Amino acid sequence: MSFAVVKGAGYILVHAPDMVIHNGTTQTSERIINPDSEYLKELPKHLRNFDEVVSYAPNQTYIGNISPDDLSKYEMPWYDKKVEGADRFGKFGEIMPQDEFIGLMKISDTFDLVKLEKEFTNIVKEKLEKHPLMSDNLISKLKEGEEISEIEKLINQQHAEPIYNEGKLVGCVKRAHDIDINLNAHTLFENLVVKASGALALLNLLAKNNFKAEDIDYVIECSEEACGDMNQRGGGNFAKAIAEVVGCINATGSDTRGFCAGPTHALIEAAALVQAGVYENVVIVGGGATAKLGMNGKDHVKKGMPILEDVLGGFAVLVSKNDGVNPVLRTDLVGRHTVGTGSSPQAVITSLITTPLDKGNLKITDIDKYSVEMQNPDVTKPAGAGDVPTSNYKMIAALGVKRKELDRKDLMNFVKEHGMPGWAPTQGHIPSGVPYIGFAREEMLDGKINRAMIVGKGSLFLGRMTNLFDGVSIVIERNSGKVDSNKGVSEEEVKKLVAEAMREFASHLLKD
Repeated sequence: MSFAVVKGAGYILVHAPDMVIHNGTTQTSERIINPDSEYLKELPKHLRNFDEVVSYAPNQTYIGNISPDDLSKYEMPWYDKKVEGADRFGKFGEIMPQDEFIGLMKISDTFDLVKLEKEFTNIVKEKLEKHPLMSDNLISKLKEGEEISEIEKLINQQHAEPIYNEGKLVGCVKRAHDIDINLNAHTLFENLVVKASGALALLNLLAKNNFKAEDIDYVIECSEEACGDMNQRGGGNFAKAIAEVVGCINATGSDTRGFCAGPTHALIEAAALVQAGVYENVVIVGGGATAKLGMNGKDHVKKGMPILEDVLGGFAVLVSKNDGVNPVLRTDLVGRHTVGTGSSPQAVITSLITTPLDKGNLKITDIDKYSVEMQNPDVTKPAGAGDVPTSNYKMIAALGVKRKELDRKDLMNFVKEHGMPGWAPTQGHIPSGVPYIGFAREEMLDGKINRAMIVGKGSLFLGRMTNLFDGVSIVIERNSGKVDSNKGVSEEEVKKLVAEAMREFASHLLKD
């Protein structure tokens, strides 16, 4: 049976400075524990403007305007350097300003929970009318807006979650139930952000790859939030909700969760569904997380840096049946951290990297690029977490040395040749393997590389249900151009085979 292919990818960022202050958990927790803290007073001075966010090299990499190789040529730190001529729109997606995104939250709101002030609505409507992906149908959902007094009343009397832009109250998200914490305003705010950013990623995927929304059969949403009510807190379904916004009228879908490993789990599931012939076109999509905005803000402020975790991330990947052109997803070369694998670094790397390679008689050096946890080191190093991608590459290289597939003196050269600098925002699932898929597809189509491995890891202990680690991986390979046309045996062929067998059986009886 023919392997599925990666037919396209879309990546988006949303600049969300006010959400850093009011919705990031580092800040909301600080406001509860120490409301008069120096950090909260200093924080606004360290927020970047939209142009600074657009010209930031890792962000330009995320939306495809500069390659990982180009990024590696910039001397670190990156936050004090600008990409000249940077554009908010890229070949993979876009960087959306906060005001437009707030408008998109309203557009994505099915239950009239988002209330926006009239003047703000008019300003945003005018901006979104110029956006290449916003149809008249979508813009009409903005409606007319509300009086600010009504919004203040909802916040003060009904516990609505405020929405700010440039430090000014411009709207709110209402609660959907009086006592259900799963439908309170805070939770619904987070979930609407996931939905809106996921929809934006999917819109970009379709537009950048000239694919019709109505041709999508199935959507798998793989972020880290959960929607439901008091009777089923994670019942879902973000996938179908996002598909509805985008106009995927022939699609159904479901949500897959696995902390940071979720996207790679979803990629494998999508590949399997297509390869099995269940669906022809499956999209995996992940929206952004407001909770993680400004997560390392205290360290950044302490070191006099700008708040770099000021963007929401989103992505969408299209997996389709083999067309003989696009890179294939080798479902026979899947790595997995099982219940019995153990938690030592060597056990983890072996299960995710070398076990699948051994299945294909491949060496560690046969993979041209490894896409691991692609967190931006500009963010993580000042916070004491080091350079996460480089640490992963060193472990892979060390395993190569142990397997005698790599000389010890070539260890750092392996990191350079088979690794990449991290460029993705620290949004949990967002940097986990998937940021490179768009580049991998492009480089394979151009004949620059033959194989890449997408690796996702997850910290399941955060949910307090198990202490186990998690992770999966899959190899993406350049298409050989050969498409397996074996579609099984038709009913007519079965009848013919049965008839021939019966004739042969009858002839034997006559001979006897």
